Amino acid sequence: MTRPTFAALPAADLDTLEQPSIVLFGASEATPYDDGAPSHSADAPAAIRAASLGFARQLSQIDFDLGFTPFPDPDDARGVVDLGDVDTRPEDAAGNRERIEATTRAVLATGAVPIVLGGDDSVPIPFAAGFADYGPLIVVQIDAHVDWGDDIRGEPLGYGSPMRRLAEMPHVTGMVQVGVRGLGSGGAWQIEDARNWGSRIVTAYDLIRGGIDAAIDAVPAGGRYLVSIDCDGIDPTAFPAVAMPTPGGLRYEEVVLLLTALAEKGEIAGLVLAEYVPERDGPHRLCAAMAARIVAVTMGLVLGDNGQTPPRPSAA
Repeated sequence: MTRPTFAALPAADLDTLEQPSIVLFGASEATPYDDGAPSHSADAPAAIRAASLGFARQLSQIDFDLGFTPFPDPDDARGVVDLGDVDTRPEDAAGNRERIEATTRAVLATGAVPIVLGGDDSVPIPFAAGFADYGPLIVVQIDAHVDWGDDIRGEPLGYGSPMRRLAEMPHVTGMVQVGVRGLGSGGAWQIEDARNWGSRIVTAYDLIRGGIDAAIDAVPAGGRYLVSIDCDGIDPTAFPAVAMPTPGGLRYEEVVLLLTALAEKGEIAGLVLAEYVPERDGPHRLCAAMAARIVAVTMGLVLGDNGQTPPRPSAA
């Protein structure tokens, strides 16, 4: 039985990768706070893949979010493959981290750009760790929260701490945090620690005043950008299927504009999209569809416009 893949793109096995351009894989959880309890986003990779099938047959059409056709030849996936899901288990946090990091390292060793379908927001920690030999990196985070928690409920590697842990990695040399607002970022000392380290925090109110350019201008040019998207960074009126809905946030179009700017200013080195909660999505899975589109746009930006024009249908 053939397993489902993102947008019906080719499936692949880690042991037989041959010079791919982009490699997608799912990771349901890394480090839970409740040992043995599945992540609230455990089913997210499958739900995002299922939603992506809604546009799978349209990949050879013009994508107005990109301004070009990412896959002009319907029979050419341009080196994009889907590995399926990393084996994660709620009761094996250490093993989860090891397998996510090892998979990331293996993908990078092929020269490909890894894209992770998460999973809760502890997944970015081992994902970023996999880039240790491929830095320096600038982390660009979209999130309602700064995620600079240190030890939460006795756990330093959970979903409240990813940006602090990434900042401790020598190959992470910069950080831009976009969309921060509301409650849930802990004490003021966490914000102070983030800023003292050098993180550029672009709040939701900065975006209201300055538009998405407030975030784009905060990103240093010429970098290799590791993009971490917590779906609660998106306005919950458009994306309510998250664990901590917070009023305000980015629109889909602003996410696209930021991603486009990153591809223009430097290089998108990888993407992890986390914290989509399928059980909170509606019957039409519109949040899953938005998450899938964000992934598809990122793929297109990494691939770029190869200059080909889809063939015009022959006259009847």
